[in-house]
Amino acid sequence: MQALTILEHGTGPAVALVHGGAGPKTTWTGLDSLSARWTLLCVYRRGFGASPPPPGGQQDFEIDADDLGRIFPDRRPHVVAHSYGVLGALLAAVQAPGTVRSLTLIEPPLYFLAPDDPEVARLESLGNAVLTHGLDADPATLREFLTLAGAPDGGGSRLSDGAVRRAWGARLPGQARPDLTALRAADVPVLVASGGHSSGLERICDLLADAVGAQRLIAPGAGHFVPAAAGFVDRLEEFLSSVSGTGSS
Repeated sequence: MQALTILEHGTGPAVALVHGGAGPKTTWTGLDSLSARWTLLCVYRRGFGASPPPPGGQQDFEIDADDLGRIFPDRRPHVVAHSYGVLGALLAAVQAPGTVRSLTLIEPPLYFLAPDDPEVARLESLGNAVLTHGLDADPATLREFLTLAGAPDGGGSRLSDGAVRRAWGARLPGQARPDLTALRAADVPVLVASGGHSSGLERICDLLADAVGAQRLIAPGAGHFVPAAAGFVDRLEEFLSSVSGTGSS
């Protein structure tokens, strides 16, 4: 398989940034200051930037996991993953926990953690409708999903249309079943972060943190794009330094 595009900048220990349905530039706004002490590896998932398209043209977290499983061993990075990107990053880490130094998991669609929660069920229903039907989804459903996902003006832009087209036909997040017990047993340090804007996502993040013994962070103010929230980058750097043994050296 053709390799993914990875843009690298900064100095210090490696931090791999794995975006979700939005591209890296949108997702990682606010993290540039880390490059003074950390080497940022900005991973472009298949179908984004100059990375090759996914097989069949459809996003698939299992393919993401295979791609990341080839990247992580070379650098043993700290991994920061967002939304749909968390699924592939988690699967890769579970398969080979020794290839990552830590995981920061931001608002993942791990719906299986709360099978009886009506807010989580609503999130899954919205996401499934958009991933299954794309721009042909019910307009109200599409608007609600895009607003929740952080699109400006409820998604009424060409940028949002492009994101929906890329997401159309993707493997549904509800099919993801990472072995969280194995991850906890491997003693990988984990930070679970959310933006305090969705009760369903807060429930998922609380349950994920409990399952893997993670630190928990709520950084409100930027919706789904938590990395842009005030104070997030400082809290992330505190976590990275605390689990690096010798700070950022």
